Amino acid sequence: MKKEDTIDFHVKWAWHAISRMYNVYAGQNDMTMSIGYVLLNIDLEKGTPATKIGPSIGMEPRSLTRMIKSLEERGWIYRETDEKDKRFVNVFLTEKGKEKRNFARDGVIAFNKTIRETIPEDKLNTFIEVIDQIKEVVEERTSDTKDGLAELQRLEAL
Repeated sequence: MKKEDTIDFHVKWAWHAISRMYNVYAGQNDMTMSIGYVLLNIDLEKGTPATKIGPSIGMEPRSLTRMIKSLEERGWIYRETDEKDKRFVNVFLTEKGKEKRNFARDGVIAFNKTIRETIPEDKLNTFIEVIDQIKEVVEERTSDTKDGLAELQRLEAL
């Protein structure tokens, strides 16, 4: 089977194209796509627990820790320890961080608007249904296996 005949090739290729596009856009404002996603996942009023940001965007804790430190050094975010439970740290946006977040948000909105103007709604709805089904199949295959890691490694070897 050629790679072009596999489903995952097309999903990965499309994601890499989107990622490159967002990184080019974000680079205009001293950002990356990952930084934009982090900023977009911080609640504007209440802040967001640092531990909730990574899972919401699929970022590893170590990478997120480095990024949060970097964003704090840039003055885009600040951290506050929860008054009730000192184990929790909430991340808040500074005014500069809000500007950067708005820039990232504008890029996401523009991309989605372009896609919605280019691809008919019925096709987009079908795409979303299919991608949701693919996610379900992957989750089922992973959770049905005694050792989900072994199953993923088996799939990677194919």
